[in-house]
Amino acid sequence: MVSIRQFGVFNRTFRHLNRYQQILRVLFRYGFSDLAEHLHLDHYGLQLFSRNKQRDKEQEQLLRHSRPERLRMALEELGPTFIKLGQLLSVRPDLVPPDYLKELAKLQDEVPPFPYEEVRQIFLEELGKEPDEIFAVFSREPVAAASISQVHHARLELRDAEGGQRRRKVVVKVQRPRLERIISIDLEILARIAQLMEDHLEEVQGHRPTAIVREFSRSLSREIDFTIELANIQHFARQFAGCRELYVPEAFPALSTQRILVMERIDGIKASDIEGLRAAGHDLTLLAERGARLVMEQIFTHGFFHADPHPGNIFFLPGNVVCFIDFGQMGRLLFKDRETFIELVASIVSGDESRVTASLLQMTVQQGEFDRDALSLDISDFMSRYLHLSIGDLEIGRIHWELLRLFSRHQMFLKPGLYLMLKSLGTAEGVGLMLDPQIEMLSLAKPFIRKIKMERVSPRRLAAEAADTGAQYLHLFRDLPAETRSVLAMLRQGKVRLELEHHGLRPLEKALYRVSNRIAYAIVLAALIIGSSLVVLSGIKPKWHDIPIIGVAGFLLAGCMGFGLLISILRQGKGKV
Repeated sequence: MVSIRQFGVFNRTFRHLNRYQQILRVLFRYGFSDLAEHLHLDHYGLQLFSRNKQRDKEQEQLLRHSRPERLRMALEELGPTFIKLGQLLSVRPDLVPPDYLKELAKLQDEVPPFPYEEVRQIFLEELGKEPDEIFAVFSREPVAAASISQVHHARLELRDAEGGQRRRKVVVKVQRPRLERIISIDLEILARIAQLMEDHLEEVQGHRPTAIVREFSRSLSREIDFTIELANIQHFARQFAGCRELYVPEAFPALSTQRILVMERIDGIKASDIEGLRAAGHDLTLLAERGARLVMEQIFTHGFFHADPHPGNIFFLPGNVVCFIDFGQMGRLLFKDRETFIELVASIVSGDESRVTASLLQMTVQQGEFDRDALSLDISDFMSRYLHLSIGDLEIGRIHWELLRLFSRHQMFLKPGLYLMLKSLGTAEGVGLMLDPQIEMLSLAKPFIRKIKMERVSPRRLAAEAADTGAQYLHLFRDLPAETRSVLAMLRQGKVRLELEHHGLRPLEKALYRVSNRIAYAIVLAALIIGSSLVVLSGIKPKWHDIPIIGVAGFLLAGCMGFGLLISILRQGKGKV
């Protein structure tokens, strides 16, 4: 009997057959047919799309590229969801081999723009007006087009408090048409592929592909909702209200929706334009230190930070003022997680292996049992590389990558907030080194480290923690009698159940499912042959050459079914059930 879960899987597969077909076609054209076979996609009714794929001249040209290059090209062709996934994997050395990392880092998020008529339609659907009715000037040609949205320049005519008019240059982000539906289908397919990887590829099971896809799905869903980016900008602006070293672009909530975002246009110099910064008279050393301090203030003081501060997302304004743009990816960090990271850095510098181990265990989620002795040996090796270094000589980016590799070996996974924090610090460190090769990132973090350490032992903090702990114990003792009576009542009524969960039985379950299906198929086939024989012997009309037509039809159908069963066994089983 087909379960509800199996029916749901089949129903989703049927609804997305066109997209499955497109993905398989791309995989085969770029030489990844082995992946489809290893994932047993044909078991889910997709073999119709994987057969009869001949290598034409185009494919022969593609196969001249290396496998990492072909993976990058395939992801670019598959669209926004797969491009974003590739960009995520490009900074995960714990998941992806070095040659693939290098190639995935080249992923281009530039695609042809969609026409103005579709931009106009989105404005009508979201705001009930055309762009020309809202803006004094609206550039019909986009200045940039990516896989999720494209950007147009525009100008607003606003009335100030005195009734006068002021002009504001703005940028308008417009989401691609039908993007949400496309991404939702792709995310569902990725979740399915991740489950197949866990089922059939032992070498990736420890990396939890399904968990990675779930986190990626949450991140991408937030990124395509422009109301979330609008809220991020407003929160960021309140966080740095009154700060003269940082400028936050103004957002326009009345003109922004889930698919449209209007914000102030920044006429500054990108952090990547070193010659332009020098020509404008900027102090590069000051900019590097100021940018690094602002990133660390976001993380260690506020716990709400820009998660992708790469050179294209940082502008410098006159007076050496820093300006961040693109607030789609933001991170949040609990105070206890900030404390744990500070403890890790201090433990590395002091050479205390036991404290380093304790900090790493607090920063991660462990997958099943792990060998603590082996972990201690790896941590000892990790520590030996940094014992002779001062805090100023530690490179966050290098520590980040080595920690990810260490976690991968022991099936440990960084908490999402801490991963984004390390990624943000590493990216900011790269920008700082580009501006000033002598910058020492963690030396600049000393004031923040000192402040967090002082807060940990402050009388107010200790009193608050004592009060909170006391309140929790009070609630526990107050609720204990009622909870005890409830458990005893359940025992008396026989309502206590013991649930056992088996792990590692999925392959056996699927094998038994295939065996039972084939047995049922063979029984039906045998019954059809016997029934057709009886019809032929009975001489029932109508006949063809004195042979009952119904019997002939039964034999033909039985032959087709038998041939199909044989092919299935030879192709799928290869000697296995």
